Amino acid sequence: MLGNTKGKLINKYVSDYVIYDLETTGISSNYDEVIEISAVKVRDGKIVEEFSKLVNPGRPIPHAASAVNNISDEMVVNAPSFREILPLFLDFIGNDVLAGHNIHSFDMKFLYRDCERYFHQTLSNDYVDTLKLARLCLPRLRHHRLGDVAGFYGISTAGAHRALADCRMNQQVYELLGKEINSVSAKMAKSRICPDCGQQLIRRNGRYGEFWGCTGYPECKHTEKI
Repeated sequence: MLGNTKGKLINKYVSDYVIYDLETTGISSNYDEVIEISAVKVRDGKIVEEFSKLVNPGRPIPHAASAVNNISDEMVVNAPSFREILPLFLDFIGNDVLAGHNIHSFDMKFLYRDCERYFHQTLSNDYVDTLKLARLCLPRLRHHRLGDVAGFYGISTAGAHRALADCRMNQQVYELLGKEINSVSAKMAKSRICPDCGQQLIRRNGRYGEFWGCTGYPECKHTEKI
């Protein structure tokens, strides 16, 4: 949904939401373009509808990007532009809470940029970043990439790095993380507040034992000794 203010990042489980994922020509929201956008709509924890479109970025796709997502110039040559596809995506998501893995630092930046570029408004949907939830719920897991968390839960990673496959995988991950949230929230209620960013500190395990770490990591790297 378009509006005048950006949606909020929320660290909780909701049963109705839209998981989405972007594939792009690179990692910069200043210079790169979307080449695929996919989403799954979820009601009561179940996928009820899917959305997936290839996008012509108006430029060659770098080899490094194609090597990751397996999307070639030939695949998108006759695809619509993102200006044509973005309104369809906005209709699909409506007012739903959005969810995705690492969307706070990556995907949301592309959506904000292009909503402002094409419509002179921003995206006002609240959103959940499952990367942040995974770090909260699974602090002992060494890495928290989507494939790592899926592997921890025994979820297949077949088709990873194509947007729709990642959405389906991410939906399963979010549902399982949702079951972890209550116990984590109870622990967070006993935690401290970060003096740098105002988010909560929780107990984490490190090389030298337990410490207080900010839930805003990696943007905020504040730590305290226990």
